[in-house]
Amino acid sequence: MGDHAPVAVEEYEYEGLPPNFTLAENMAAGAFAGIAEHTLMYPFDLLKTRLQVINPSPSGLYTGVSNALSTISKAEGVGSLWRGISSVALGAGPAHAVYFATYEAVKHAMGGNMGNEHHPFAAATSGACATVASDALMNPFDVIKQRMQVHGSVYRSIAQCTRTVYRNEGLAAFYVSYPTTLCMTVPFTALQFTAYESLSKVINPGKGYDPITHCTSGALAGAFAAGLTTPLDVIKTLLQTRGTARDAEIRSAKGLFRAAAIIKRQHGYAGFFRGLRPRIITTMPSTAICWSSYEMAKAYFIRHQDD
Repeated sequence: MGDHAPVAVEEYEYEGLPPNFTLAENMAAGAFAGIAEHTLMYPFDLLKTRLQVINPSPSGLYTGVSNALSTISKAEGVGSLWRGISSVALGAGPAHAVYFATYEAVKHAMGGNMGNEHHPFAAATSGACATVASDALMNPFDVIKQRMQVHGSVYRSIAQCTRTVYRNEGLAAFYVSYPTTLCMTVPFTALQFTAYESLSKVINPGKGYDPITHCTSGALAGAFAAGLTTPLDVIKTLLQTRGTARDAEIRSAKGLFRAAAIIKRQHGYAGFFRGLRPRIITTMPSTAICWSSYEMAKAYFIRHQDD
């Protein structure tokens, strides 16, 4: 086999967007990346949610990823591993379109595309701004998704879940976890984008379109960020699924610190790392798929901009 070589892009650096690379093209690339990422890895996301739920019913207790996968498949059917995916499919496209459009705009404004130097501050700031914007759009869809993912969920459609949650808990239920989500996703994204940009420049200093570089950098960056932010993800899951909880204390949890106190009291510090393995297992290929899809779509638009 011949040596693998990045595909060269003429006239301008690939990492720096060309002058006529439109907002619509950038958003289309982001939407493609988001849908590809979330749909392909969805079953592992459901397993993560099931393992993170505090005090589930006896039939919803699992000893690990393999046990959860086999138990759910046998008791509920393989199709149940995709329960709630319609919410993700509906929200992921627009949310990721906003995510990557914001990221590229802020990175460009901060000089993150200039030269061959590392720009970790620009990458981190761009990622944080992108997260704030996209999570505001995605949070309600994420709440619906997790309500449909939990064991014993009575919801069979997005519409039914939305109506029931709104009627019983009000509009605030769709955003009760938003501050916690930001506390998790802002550092997650800042860590991921910084690691991705740095790894990409080291592995691929020529900055050409290289699928292997984007896939490898995305996977490693995602695993790094996911591991460090798992405690906040556990808190977010408690808040987003509180309406389905059997524990009265959990049902009344109303914020990050209250939720954290419940987890600490009931499960100790180990409780903050519930679902760590499936979170990393999900995140590594998810971020690899996300970055590879985004860079592929971006390269396509760049290559065909003059067509």
